[in-house]
Order: sequence, then structure tokens, then C-alpha cells
Amino acid sequence: MPDTATRYLYLARHGEATRGGQDGPGGPNSPDSPAGGGLTAAGRRQAALLGRRLANRPLTAVHHGPLPRAAQTARLIGEQLDGVPVSACEEAGDYVPYVPAADELPADSAEFLLRFLAGASEEERSRGPELARRAVDRFTGPVDGPEDRHELVVTHAFLIGWLVRHVLDAPAWRWLGLNAPNAALTVLRFAPGRPSAVLLLNDQSHLPEDLRWTGFPPELRV
Repeated sequence: MPDTATRYLYLARHGEATRGGQDGPGGPNSPDSPAGGGLTAAGRRQAALLGRRLANRPLTAVHHGPLPRAAQTARLIGEQLDGVPVSACEEAGDYVPYVPAADELPADSAEFLLRFLAGASEEERSRGPELARRAVDRFTGPVDGPEDRHELVVTHAFLIGWLVRHVLDAPAWRWLGLNAPNAALTVLRFAPGRPSAVLLLNDQSHLPEDLRWTGFPPELRV
């Protein structure tokens, strides 16, 4: 049996994007729409500050989704790191990972959640779950070999919610409601012989007050 080691998976939502680059089902970056915009000036600052936060971590790779806002965020983070390769992959993209049936959802919130997902196209509904399965296979679980691995995925709110749900063995629908601010840091740990764990969730200590909680509606900012 091969040796295995611990994986530390760092997850970050892209920096604040222009109006044409918002996350969401059926939005400007769904498979049926052209790619949206890149980062705002605030988003570029967020990305650089997150890069400085991670500069002393033993990262071996930075993965990012193919859309401009994720690619730009990853590039700006990479400029703060020392020789860490930065590359795009589909699994880190913006997609709906799972669409639940009404009877899977709590009765008091089912209508709200299904209304939120109503804009997802047929292609999003069919392709998203496959990408989500591939993301779990690629980014989670202990790693082969004797050395721990630290890697960063610059992605979107939906995938972060999906992977946090996966770590906690929560029902498949529970990615809904797990949001992520722009450039916030979440860290997951996958250790051999131990339950997987959430070490950090939506940490924004690297950002000044005026750059925190972007991407969240005002009522959810704390």
C-alpha cells in the first residue's frame, strides 16, 4: 500500500469583478453566455493582498477557473509567490454543482432556493454535476507519497460551497447558502486516517475593512 500524506487545500473566490463578471446560475458566464468582465480596482487590490498573505505558505501549485476574473486573480496572487506554477482548469470554473429536487429541501426555504436556481440552463444542470465530481476527485483527499501538499484553487462561490459541504459530509443540496466573499480564504485539510476538516472559512484578515465582504449583499455582511 503506497504511503499517503496530508493535503491542505486553500480555496479563494476571485476578487471583486466588474458588473459583467458576476457569479450565479444563468448569469453572464453560464455556458450559454459570453465570458464576463474582469476585476475592478478593488478586486486587483484584494488579489495582491491575498497573495502577500500566502507568500510564506509552502504552496506547490495555483489552479484557477478559465473565466477572466479568476485568471486575473490567480495571476496577481502568483506575482506574490516565488516560482509557484499557475494554471487554468475546468474543474475550478463557475458552475452549478448540483440541482436538488424540491423534496430534498427544507420546507420553509425550498421555494426560495428553487427560485434562485431557476435561471440555470439545461447545459448548466447537466455539465455542472460532472465538473463537481471531477473537482472532488482532483482536489480532495490525502495525496500519494510521503510529503504533505499545499495547493490553492482560485474559483467561484459555488465550488467553495460544494467542497465545504463535501468535507462536512452534508447533504448534496447544502452547498446552497454557503457563500464566499471576494478574496476570502478557506482552508480544508485531508489527512490520512482522520476525518477531513475545515481549518479556515471565509477568512478576510488580510484585507482592510473597506475591501471585506464584497460580493455579499449588505444584510449578510458582519
